[in-house]
Amino acid sequence: MNKKFSTLSRCSGFWLGTTLSLAALFSWSVPATLAQTRRNQESIIAERIATLQQSEKRWIEVDLSEQKLTAWEGSNKVYSLTISSGKSATPTITGTFTVQTKHVSGRMRGPGYNVPYVPYIMYFSGGYAIHGAYWHNRFGTPVSHGCVNLRVSEAEKVFQWASVGTPVIVHR
Repeated sequence: MNKKFSTLSRCSGFWLGTTLSLAALFSWSVPATLAQTRRNQESIIAERIATLQQSEKRWIEVDLSEQKLTAWEGSNKVYSLTISSGKSATPTITGTFTVQTKHVSGRMRGPGYNVPYVPYIMYFSGGYAIHGAYWHNRFGTPVSHGCVNLRVSEAEKVFQWASVGTPVIVHR
């Protein structure tokens, strides 16, 4: 009986040690993986900006930390405008995109909002868009549901300047 208990104790100890080792391994590797993904995305964004600055192409940069949209032609700044991006509960996505579709006006709906006649909409990823906002004047502050809001007159300028296919770079 004592020998069985000793063997059982060693086996339990082995499995407990293995389980704890695996738990420690995965608890440390998951945050490292997320951090690595963020670094990779930041690197891709930086490379894309450098490439666009060396071209003559029109492109749009959205800097979420500065709450600024800059319209560029290569390395020449055309417009620098104050925006309102997504609030913390509904953040604006980051990454490299292109203008997918443009609409002079449209209705935007989602959880907690249903806004008619949204002016100068340029969708760049799914439901994320750059557009005019007539319903608030809090530019410079993140208050949107994830879109990039501009004053209506400024949204019109960017809408007329950009085309479908114009690169849109969104970063922090």
